[in-house]
Amino acid sequence: MTKTTASAPVLSPRALNRATLDRQLLLRRSGLSAKAAVGHLLGLQAQNVKPPYYALAARLDGFAPGQLSELMADREVVRIVTMRSTIHTHTAEDCLTLRPLVQPARDRELINFRKGLQGVDLDRLAVLARELVEAEPRTMKQLREALLAEWPDADPQALAIAARCKLPLVQVAPRGLWGRSGQVALTTAEHWLGRPTEPRPTEPGPTEPRPTPAPDATVLRYLAAFGPASVKDMQTWAGLTRLRDAFERLRPQLRIFRDENGVELFDLPEASRPAEDTPAPPRFLPEFDNLLLSHADRTRVVPKEYWGRSWQGNQAYCTLLVDGFLAGVWKLTGDTLVVEPFDRLSKAQQKDVTAEGQRMLATLHPGTPYDIRFGTVVEK
Repeated sequence: MTKTTASAPVLSPRALNRATLDRQLLLRRSGLSAKAAVGHLLGLQAQNVKPPYYALAARLDGFAPGQLSELMADREVVRIVTMRSTIHTHTAEDCLTLRPLVQPARDRELINFRKGLQGVDLDRLAVLARELVEAEPRTMKQLREALLAEWPDADPQALAIAARCKLPLVQVAPRGLWGRSGQVALTTAEHWLGRPTEPRPTEPGPTEPRPTPAPDATVLRYLAAFGPASVKDMQTWAGLTRLRDAFERLRPQLRIFRDENGVELFDLPEASRPAEDTPAPPRFLPEFDNLLLSHADRTRVVPKEYWGRSWQGNQAYCTLLVDGFLAGVWKLTGDTLVVEPFDRLSKAQQKDVTAEGQRMLATLHPGTPYDIRFGTVVEK
């Protein structure tokens, strides 16, 4: 610990919780538009179709699912693999800037598939895949089959993943639209949006490194959405390494704190850091919400006794916040919203959770009657 860090103010887990909830628009619902919220949050986890809609319903006042669907249909937001090699819903602007930033991680991902790509010229694969998907959007199956004709001895799945890693491939509408989502079909972000990524991705030769944009501006935006945070926190969010230099360049314009373990935390000087006793209403979040995935130390949201409780094997569950912290899981089954708290809730907490559930259902499923009950979501 440096002398500067040792003298920095200490932020408790509850202080970090309230600050992060405030940045995440979860202390009180925001009046931001859907597009502005997607941009502020640096994207929404979108492994499945519905999570971005549930994420915004928990955060925005007056949100309706058609707002996000319209943005997607108008190509103002897109679905693309970015942070942590997972699909995110991003604004068009962030799609064109964040994907190049995380490209080194996508290049490293290919190492896992090198056995199935022996003899494959990845530069030629990128050129050929671009031609294919820009001629018309292709499903992963169609892309595999077309590339397999060129490299019949390669692993078909590895060929398609290589194309996804080498190129910024977006899922075209109607995939992702509320109530009418179709199968996954892909084209390049540049083709879909009609403008290049920044910097324009080239297909470098074996000795020519791919240019990587400086992360400094994204560091500041990450802190605005997830701070106060450590270098490792942002590296966890982005799936990148070696971000220390960017934080050091920005240090003179940032405030420095530390957590109770002495870890150095960075923050924007004017950012809100609400008091620890600020009320935090219950919130129903989708599976894989970025609130729970974007810090190396998740104790600001996930109590240690509940680590691993929001998933089972490959099954991730939608999550419930009570008093700002992970407190249970939930699911919609038939005409019932089932809520499974991890611990006993007081009558007042049950009443607040029920009211929040009713609001969520009215937002996303208006006119559809649902019962709300406290029961079992995670089958033993």
